[in-house]
Amino acid sequence: MSQTSSLSGAVGAVADSRRWWTLTTVALAQLMVVLDSTVVNIALPAAQRDLDFTNGERQWIVTAYSLAFGSLLLLGGRLSDLIGRKRTFIIGLIGFALASALGGAAGSFGMLVFARALQGAFGALLAPTALAVLTTTFTIPKERARAFGVFGAIAGAGGAIGLLLGGFLTEKFDWRWNLYINVVIAVVAVIGAIVFVKSVPRQGPRPKLDVPGTILVSAALFSLVYGFSNAETDGWGSGLTWGFLAAAGVLLVAFVLWQRRAAHPLLPLHIVLDRNRGAAYASVTIAGAGMFGIFLFVTYYLQTSLDYTPIKTGLSFLPMIGMLVLAAQLSTNIFVPRFGPKIMVPFGMALGAIGMFILTHLGVDSHYAANVLPALLVLGFGMGSIMPASIQTATLGVDRGHAGVASAMVNTSQQVGGSIGTALLNTLAATAAAGYVTSHIGSATTAAGRASVAAEAAVHSYATAYWYGAAFFAFGAILAALVFRTKADTQARAAAVAASAPTDAPSEPAEPVVAH
Repeated sequence: MSQTSSLSGAVGAVADSRRWWTLTTVALAQLMVVLDSTVVNIALPAAQRDLDFTNGERQWIVTAYSLAFGSLLLLGGRLSDLIGRKRTFIIGLIGFALASALGGAAGSFGMLVFARALQGAFGALLAPTALAVLTTTFTIPKERARAFGVFGAIAGAGGAIGLLLGGFLTEKFDWRWNLYINVVIAVVAVIGAIVFVKSVPRQGPRPKLDVPGTILVSAALFSLVYGFSNAETDGWGSGLTWGFLAAAGVLLVAFVLWQRRAAHPLLPLHIVLDRNRGAAYASVTIAGAGMFGIFLFVTYYLQTSLDYTPIKTGLSFLPMIGMLVLAAQLSTNIFVPRFGPKIMVPFGMALGAIGMFILTHLGVDSHYAANVLPALLVLGFGMGSIMPASIQTATLGVDRGHAGVASAMVNTSQQVGGSIGTALLNTLAATAAAGYVTSHIGSATTAAGRASVAAEAAVHSYATAYWYGAAFFAFGAILAALVFRTKADTQARAAAVAASAPTDAPSEPAEPVVAH
């Protein structure tokens, strides 16, 4: 690569002040998608009373979104590569807004479920495109680190922000505003996209969509997410659970075999087989499983054991969000460039395990400031160390034409991790609670005694989930430490690629030097 071409690329990027407004636009879109996975949870009881659906039907408000979102992510990422990122981004925003408006105005359970599925489908188009826009907009290493620090902070904190926003909107307005709020966010983001997001002209022939690969991987991801969702409701003894999980395994194997021979593969296997990117995707999956456990069971504990209101519950997560944002900025601007993901991701995973361990000591008489807050602060700093480093590494050095599908793998990893974590931890907690009640209910001879046993059983079940969550993070720390390449190894490989590249090559492939 010539110094002249590198310099001109850098000067052009510096001169383009619109890129920071692009980051703001992308951040809004990402926040909308991430918080929608939790903001509706707070509104479910009010929506259930209004639309009169059963407890058994209630889970479909959440599942419809996760099924459509999880199964269509890779297709959404590939479409952004095929039809252009700016166009796909705007289509995703408008579609998500319309689906949200439809859900907010729903007069029946069926309409609400349909709207949530439609939200998931457009979310699958929007989420990977937003990350791909960021990947191709920020090519100067130092600025790229800052941008991904913001993006990673939002990816990690969006769920907690959703709990806070959901509690506020449900208590002060109406449950429907948990969906209408997306229309407001989307309108601002669409205006930002039209004004600030650049259209990048295509180079070379128009690529083709891998239809067999799309069908195989969409069916596989649908089966995987549905299998874990069914395990959450029907348990691990359900034949339907294992049937869908087995089908997911078969379909994923068929997808990989097809990708090896497809002329225009949906997911070029070299993207995920790269050691650093593979480690990054695995880290996002494990962190996603742990994060969903934090939000789910800490929320239960605060509301049922400490009798917090939805708004107070959401506010309780604010210190964690603040610590996450602080850690994300420190990590991307100072620690990742200096130490690389091989140090920072295991460090964050270790903090996650420590935070979960602290939560295992919660009891029915614990207090927020003394017992819950320290764990949330540790977990926030841990997630702020994991997510930006992992997300940046997962998309680093990817060819521009594959940025969308590489970005989609980040969202897919987080979605699958969340589904696995929620199903596994929920099942383990329910089993622990039932076992505790069985072994202690005999000693309770009064109504007050039985209520006390039930309260203790709930806290015991949460502790069980936290122990397993700590194990997830501990495993993630070991995996990341073993699989991520060292900073010196990555720099040497990048230097070798740069030395062998033609002199008129674009400057982007040299990016991997920075973050490792």
